[in-house]
Amino acid sequence: MSSDSLNAQLSKKTSFLGLKLWVVIGLGVGAFIVLILCILSVWVMCRRKSRSTLDKKYSLCQIPNVSKDIKVDRVVDQNYLDHPEPVYLSVHDKSSDKNSEKMSVHLGRSKSSDVDNISQCSSMYHHERACSSQSGEEGSSGNARKQSSYGLPMASPLVGLPEISHLGWGHWFTLRDLEIATNRFSAENVIGEGGYGVVYRGKLVNGTEVAVKRLLNNLGQAEKEFRAEAEAIGHVRHKNLVRLLGYCIEGVHRMLVYEYVNNGNLEQWLHGAMRQYGTLTWEARMKVLLGTAKALSYLHEAIEPKVVHRDIKSSNILIDDEFNAKVSDFGLAKLLGSGESHITTRVMGTFGYVAPEYANSGLLNEKSDIYSFGVLLLESVTGRDPVDYARPANEVNLVEWLKMMVGNRRAEEVVDPNLDVKPSTRALKRALLVALRCVDPDSEKRPRMTQVVRMLEADEFPYREDRRSRRSRTSSSMDIESMKDSSGLGDVDSNVGQQSSDKQTSEAIVIRTD
Repeated sequence: MSSDSLNAQLSKKTSFLGLKLWVVIGLGVGAFIVLILCILSVWVMCRRKSRSTLDKKYSLCQIPNVSKDIKVDRVVDQNYLDHPEPVYLSVHDKSSDKNSEKMSVHLGRSKSSDVDNISQCSSMYHHERACSSQSGEEGSSGNARKQSSYGLPMASPLVGLPEISHLGWGHWFTLRDLEIATNRFSAENVIGEGGYGVVYRGKLVNGTEVAVKRLLNNLGQAEKEFRAEAEAIGHVRHKNLVRLLGYCIEGVHRMLVYEYVNNGNLEQWLHGAMRQYGTLTWEARMKVLLGTAKALSYLHEAIEPKVVHRDIKSSNILIDDEFNAKVSDFGLAKLLGSGESHITTRVMGTFGYVAPEYANSGLLNEKSDIYSFGVLLLESVTGRDPVDYARPANEVNLVEWLKMMVGNRRAEEVVDPNLDVKPSTRALKRALLVALRCVDPDSEKRPRMTQVVRMLEADEFPYREDRRSRRSRTSSSMDIESMKDSSGLGDVDSNVGQQSSDKQTSEAIVIRTD
């Protein structure tokens, strides 16, 4: 009965086109299924389209426009054409159990008149074995380049790599490339760690050794550092700047690929692990500092916009096999346009190296780097950390302690006691002069880096024109002639001036080489 009544109900005609009820129900179910299928199809298509757009964005569009718009103009300066004379550096090996065995580095320039025939090599070796190399500097940016003083052009470390892209910051590496190079970012390949990333040693498929800086995340300060570092150094070339070979932007991954510098950094040679190989000699230290000065001179005065590094310190000065400096870690760098005397920014850097006016006001320009270089120079002369709380209270701050020592006519006592061969009086006074001028509390009185380079290179003090103005600014001065009688400082005449309001912050040495 019930089944007959159900059949009767389904067989009844409806008002919809006179169709029977079971036909209308069937059409409704079919339409619902078709609607579901259409919705699924549209969702899948949108998903594929968004994925394609995302991939295209990461592969092509994540180069910030500002990095593409940076224009760098090379300024020709005769100073860049000059090269220091050859020096012979001795590094005393204290790691041997035998009698103190001497290791040496011979740094010389080839005298061949034919640049194409210049050959070079330099290494650390025992006793009288020697090898010559040519020392100089190289700077280039955009279309402007200067002839490398190395003579023969060096093969590009990117030769043999797939030509993926050369947008903006050098070669574009895939995540797969760098995973292979670093053995999937193995812990064994870690060579450094920082607040925003880890640096791995790697080897590209063409055999080139590289350092891969991998950001821990791509948010906030880490992302800013990644872009700042790439924009600051991606377009410039200089012998004393670590070379950026390329980058990787893939998904959330952000990586920068640099040339690998395998001889440690200045901090390790002065205070850390590299000391097991010997003590860095005075000449080697001055060579590293001169290279650093040339790199900063190039960043500040030879390109546009100028680059303010903002974190000059001994651990950021890498050293290659020839004891050439390689300034690294541009994560905090800022670009300063030609119309800008300074910029206001959040105070960042390393305690002990930060310029006082920047720390107090946040006003940043290249003078901040010059102050940091002055601290770096004092660190190299004395072998002391910029701030060392393990020392007596009056020796904690390196800059203040050194000013006190100079003011008390004890300049020769500041030299690193680990140096087996002390510098000449003239060399010491020149280094102290440069350092004290760089850390002048009045940023306007600090020299430009080109002037610092000339002072470090010169056999004679080049600032005779500054004597009169400095004498007129100094309310009282003491002839360093008296220092000869009390501490035996040799044949170099100097003056130490102190502002009466702050005896520890405005001393200056003036060297005369008449």
